[in-house]
Amino acid sequence: MLPELHYVLYPLLGAFAGVLAGLMGIGGGLVIVPGLLFLFHLQGLDTPFLSHMAIGTSLAIIVPTAISSLWAHHRRGAVDWPVFLRLMPGLMAGALAGAWLASQFSTGVLKALFGAFLLLVAFQMLSGIAPGKGTEQQGHPGLFIPVGVAIGTVSGLVGIGGGTMTVPFLVWRGKTLPMAVATSAACGLPIAIAGALGFMLMGRALGAGFSTGFVYWPAVIAVGSLAVLAAPLGARMAHSLPVPLMKKGFALLLFVVGLRLIFIS
Repeated sequence: MLPELHYVLYPLLGAFAGVLAGLMGIGGGLVIVPGLLFLFHLQGLDTPFLSHMAIGTSLAIIVPTAISSLWAHHRRGAVDWPVFLRLMPGLMAGALAGAWLASQFSTGVLKALFGAFLLLVAFQMLSGIAPGKGTEQQGHPGLFIPVGVAIGTVSGLVGIGGGTMTVPFLVWRGKTLPMAVATSAACGLPIAIAGALGFMLMGRALGAGFSTGFVYWPAVIAVGSLAVLAAPLGARMAHSLPVPLMKKGFALLLFVVGLRLIFIS
């Protein structure tokens, strides 16, 4: 393969992730992590920590995309800021814990864990299983901290913004789906910041060239900038395309990618 091909594919990955995020409300990490794994191999990055770099870089990429999404939802008054503030401490603590946990695994194990997570997301999307809507009083307020830690840990471990878990939790808590999606978008920011910082710290002895720890900055810039620009296009497309059908197709893609990550080195 042409060694320069990755310079073109990084922006294309960002555009693809951004359109999907706007079109279907899918967190970019589900696409960005496997995409980065492929591009890092293509680029010939010589490190035994490719999975760690893909996940850490994905979290850094999510920071600007989360800011863009958060601002758009905030302007519409859709973010439940009191709920966000209750979840935030747990989310940040969990994301840091997830980064530490990831540093304890080999790149092969980490890749398999991400593949298994993709299979779970694909199953949920294909089955349509979702929690029933609860009430605002359901559960104790103290529940927000452990739930935030759990969401943040999984998100930090696999390099996502947490929407696949935060949205169902907020719907169960009685939020409307638009408010749950908007608040989840806001929650992705502290997860991404804490998780990215964690991966920088955990890999600080291994950072080289254009990397800080496990965060590879050329990919952050190339993928992140296009993702931010493409997300509004995806949001506009959502009003004219058969999104439910496209979600089924995307779930099948996740299923195939998940199996490949688990069973093919």
